Amino acid sequence: MINTKTHNVLKIQVIYFKLRQFVILKYAKGATLNLVKKTIGQLFLKRSKMNPKSNAIGWIENDSLKFINYKEYRNTVESISLAIIKKGIIQHDKVCILSNTRREWHFLDLGVLCSGAAVIPIYHTYLSHEVKYIVNHSEAKMIIVEDNEQLNKITKVIHELDSLKFIVTIDKISEELKNEIPEHIHYYTYKELLSTGSEELIANPDIFELKINNLHDNDLASIIYTSGTTGEPKGAVVTHGAFTHMLLNVKSFTHNSINESDRTLTFLPLSHVFGRCDSLLNLVYGNETVYAESIDKLLDNIQLTKPTIMLAVPRIFEKIYEKVMLDIRNSSSLKQGVFEWAMKAANKYYETIAKDKAPSTLEIIQFNAAYKLVFEKVYQKFGGKIRYFISGGAPLSVGIIEFLRNANLTLLEGYGLTETIAPCCLNPFSKQIPGTVGRPMGDVEFKFAEDFEILIKTKAILKEYYKNPDATAEAIDSDGWFHSGDIGHFTPEGYLKITDRKKDIIITSGGKNIAPQKIENSLRMQPNISQCVIIGDKKKYLSVVIGIEKDSFKSDITSINDETNLEDLSTRPEVLEIIEKQISIVNESLAKFETIKKFYIAPIEFTTDNFLTPSLKIKKKLVIEAYMDNIDSMYKD
Repeated sequence: MINTKTHNVLKIQVIYFKLRQFVILKYAKGATLNLVKKTIGQLFLKRSKMNPKSNAIGWIENDSLKFINYKEYRNTVESISLAIIKKGIIQHDKVCILSNTRREWHFLDLGVLCSGAAVIPIYHTYLSHEVKYIVNHSEAKMIIVEDNEQLNKITKVIHELDSLKFIVTIDKISEELKNEIPEHIHYYTYKELLSTGSEELIANPDIFELKINNLHDNDLASIIYTSGTTGEPKGAVVTHGAFTHMLLNVKSFTHNSINESDRTLTFLPLSHVFGRCDSLLNLVYGNETVYAESIDKLLDNIQLTKPTIMLAVPRIFEKIYEKVMLDIRNSSSLKQGVFEWAMKAANKYYETIAKDKAPSTLEIIQFNAAYKLVFEKVYQKFGGKIRYFISGGAPLSVGIIEFLRNANLTLLEGYGLTETIAPCCLNPFSKQIPGTVGRPMGDVEFKFAEDFEILIKTKAILKEYYKNPDATAEAIDSDGWFHSGDIGHFTPEGYLKITDRKKDIIITSGGKNIAPQKIENSLRMQPNISQCVIIGDKKKYLSVVIGIEKDSFKSDITSINDETNLEDLSTRPEVLEIIEKQISIVNESLAKFETIKKFYIAPIEFTTDNFLTPSLKIKKKLVIEAYMDNIDSMYKD
C-alpha cells in the first residue's frame, strides 16, 4: 500500500486534475488555453481503450505463437509503472535497460515512460566499462538487466556506479551473482515488480492515468546514446513530444496503408532508435507486434508468425540475398539459366512500369512465368503474407531492392538518425525509387549546406546532447537546423538521395573526391564479400579491406571443413583469386579514378564483438586502426 504522506499528495493531485479538466471543458469554445499534450503515455492510453480485446503483443513459446490483448497489455504496463513509483523512482529519474529484444523490454519501456521517469537504453553487446560510462553519465538510479550475463557486467563495476540505487532482473539469476549486489542497492525481480504493481493497481486504480495526464510534451522521455566508434558516446535527449511527433509523422505519411490487421515481427535491438520505433508503432496503428526469439531464428520465426510488415537494417536483406544467390550458384546449370532469364524478364516488366507505361502482353506473360518459376518461392520464404519491408540505418544496394521487388516484396527504404528519433524520410507506398530514401515525413523539412550536407528541421528531433553543450551547438544551428553529417540531394521527383557520410568522403592525393558508399555497396553485392572498407584518403589510388565468411566459399573450395579457420582461408591462393575476380567485376562499372587497385582480406569475421555496431553498421575507423600495417603495405609500391 502507498504510505499516508504519498496518499495525501495523490489526493491533492486528483483534485487538481479534476479542476483542470473542468477548466478545459469550460473554456474549450474560447480556445484560450493551450493544454493539448502529446506524450507516449497518452498514445498508449488512447490505443488500449480503442480495442481492448484485440491482440496486442505476441511472442513465440515452444514453437507456438502466443498473444495478450490490449487490456492485458495495459494491465502489465500499468503494474510496472505503479511498481517503480512505489519503489521510489520519481519523475525525471533515469532508468537503464540492458537486455536483448524481448516483449518484457517493451513493457518496461512503456512502464517507465508512463511513470514520468526516463528510459536509458543500453546495447546488450556493450562491455562493462561501456555500461559503466552510460550509467554514470546519465546518473541512472535504476538498471534493469536481462540475465546472468548482463548482471555480471554490472557486478564487475558496481562499486563505481555512484547513482545506482536499484537493480531489477528479468530472468532468474544465480545466487552467486545476487550475493555480489551490495546491501545499499535494492534488488527486485521482474515478477516482483508485476506483483507489487498489481497490488497498487487494486488499491489505487486512478493513479496511472493521473500520472500520465500530468506529463507534458517537453518532459524528458529518453536519453539515447550513440554507438560511437571513437571517443565516448553522446546522449541524445529526447522528449515525449519528440517521440510522439515521430510516430504521428509516420502515421500521417502512411495514411491508411498500415492498420489493425497488420502484424509486425520485431527483432532489431530495442536499444537502437530504429528498433524502438518498430516496438512503438502499435500505439498509432493498433497492429499486432510479435517479438522474435532471436536474430538467428529469424527465418524460422517468419514462417511461424507470417508478418505483413517488417522493419530491418540492410545487413539482414544482404544476408538473405547472399543465401539465395549461393543456392542458385550451387544448383544445376539449367536452374541458373532459368534464374537469369527470370531476373531479366522481371526487371524489364518493372522498368516499363517505372516509365509510367503499361507493360505489353508479352512482358506480362513473361513476368507471370518468371514469378511462378522462381520468385514465388522467394516470397514464400517470408511467410507468404509480407506486404512491406522497411529498411533503414544504412544504404541498401539497388540490386537487392530490385531482386526483392521481383519477388513481390515491396521494400521501402527510409532515412533517419538517432537524433531524429528514427525515420524522417521514407519511400512512399504508392511509388518507390530504388537508390533513394524517399520523401520527407510529416513536418520534416530538409535543406542543404554549401557542401551538400543535409540539414533537418522537425519537432521530432533531439532537444540537446546530454551534458554536452559544445556538441549541441555544433549539431544544431541558431535557426534550429540539425546538421546530419550526411551528404545528399533531391532527385527531380523530389526524393532524397544520400551519397555518403560527410566524414567518409575520400579525397585522393590527385584531388579526386570519391564517395566510398557506392563502391562498398557494389562490393557487398558480390557473393563472397560480406563486409568492406574502402581506403584512399590522401593516397594515389583506392584499396580495400575485405571481410569474408567461410560458408560462402564452400561451393567453390571443396577442401573447406569444420576445422578450416578464416585466418587460413584469407591467405589461400584460390580465395585471393575469387576475391580479385569479384573486385574486377565491380571495377568495370566505375570511373578509372574510383577503381580498386589492391585489397587485403581480414583474417577474422566481422561481428558485433569487433567491427560492427549493434545495428550491424561497420566501424570503419576501428577496421583501419586494426589493419593499419596491412593497409600501409598496399601502398609501399
